[in-house]
Amino acid sequence: MIIAQSYLPQKGHHVRLLSARRAALAATLTAVTLTGGVLAAPAPASAAAQLIANGTFAGTTAPWAALGQTTVTAESGLMRVQVRQNVANPWDAMVASPTTAALNPGRSYTLSFDAYATTSFTAKATVQYTATPSSNQSLATDVPLTATSRRYSFPFTAAQAGATAAEVTFQLGGSGGTPVVRFDNVSLMETQTSRPTGLYVSPLSHPADWAARNSGTAEGQAVMNAIGSKPIFEWFGGWFPDITRAVDTYVGAAQAADKLPMLVAYNIPNRDACAHLSGGGAGDAPGYHAWITDFAKAIGNRHAVVVLEPDAIAAAPCLPEIGEDPEEQFRILLDATQVLRAQAPNAWVYLDAGNATWRAADWTATALVKSGVANTRGFSVNVSNYLSTADSEQFAVAVNGHLPATVGAKKYVIDTSRNGNGPYTDDTPGDNWCNPPGRKLGTPPVRQTSGAEYLFWVKVPGDSDGECGIGGSIPAGQFSPGLAMALINGAS
Repeated sequence: MIIAQSYLPQKGHHVRLLSARRAALAATLTAVTLTGGVLAAPAPASAAAQLIANGTFAGTTAPWAALGQTTVTAESGLMRVQVRQNVANPWDAMVASPTTAALNPGRSYTLSFDAYATTSFTAKATVQYTATPSSNQSLATDVPLTATSRRYSFPFTAAQAGATAAEVTFQLGGSGGTPVVRFDNVSLMETQTSRPTGLYVSPLSHPADWAARNSGTAEGQAVMNAIGSKPIFEWFGGWFPDITRAVDTYVGAAQAADKLPMLVAYNIPNRDACAHLSGGGAGDAPGYHAWITDFAKAIGNRHAVVVLEPDAIAAAPCLPEIGEDPEEQFRILLDATQVLRAQAPNAWVYLDAGNATWRAADWTATALVKSGVANTRGFSVNVSNYLSTADSEQFAVAVNGHLPATVGAKKYVIDTSRNGNGPYTDDTPGDNWCNPPGRKLGTPPVRQTSGAEYLFWVKVPGDSDGECGIGGSIPAGQFSPGLAMALINGAS
């Protein structure tokens, strides 16, 4: 037996490399998609309505109004707010805009926006029923502004109030000076009252983006039809400098389409501990706690699916090789499940359990318990792997059989993105897990009534596993039309 085979199928598949163009598209997704722009299909009647008019400030700031000691102007697609005098009270220098429809008392909403200031200070954001301080507020929260633009996202429940009109305010007094504050991409949307049944298809996924830019070619059309048009998970890690903006933009776009967003949280310290091809992650446990908290808060009370830290449990036994403690890995994951349960209560979280050939089912069940599976919807298997759905089902059932009665059997999901031909069985080192030849797309994403709760495409088909196999010199996480076409055709 070659020991490496017990873990190599999981190596280095996950780093997401954003091109400058894709980063720019991601930055504008909220503005384009949430306002019914060209990147998104027309929203269905059941989709969440945008309750802020002109949150992107295209040439004008109307209907936003300056109140007190402020002057408001449009500036290069931003709302520029000048505080004219140093005032003591936050509400003595503010801007406000009415909502386009009444809020429903007792229902959940999310207010999101981008902002930065010439001077760091704490502003306030409210959703309320009058333009002056009032106890009749649904949301009143501090906004710690700095000179760097960042995304803010605040879930709240509408107040039980008789008033039907509401407004959003940004209160900028009390800074000790006269700062200039700039706002963009202001969004106020109601959380879906019921969980969407359809899965979100992002126009910015790697295959969809590439196919759209190459739509005039046969390959572009094939990639869009077979992969880009399918619901695929979006991966989130330290490569996003503003995790709140990245998550909120993606989840908001799905919400606007009344679809279910699917996210992978992939930023644990000592990530990919066995092979390091996707190495990185947060620097330490406190850093990861802060990151996963921002990740979870950006989802807020909206519906979502989250696969939590692929490989982290199964790779834990490799940690002593780099001087780290596997038990600390489990404690970090336990904390993450608690954070997600508290901050993203409507997210269905699946804690990753590795694959059927990596760790034994009894060991995996014990590790899942230590890592907080009791706080989650369940667990995921076969992420980024090629093992058959039948073998993955068998493994998941075995894992459930070893979970203690205090936890009980959990739901599970299977990644079928590349398992259409099953695993590569040649003994050539590396080729069995890293861009192996002759693999094929598996069953498209679907919710099931028995066995796995979902068959998902967690791994993005066409993204390289690393500089190996038929991927040649393509880095891990980079999309390759050649790799995509190989999966479509089931060929080398």
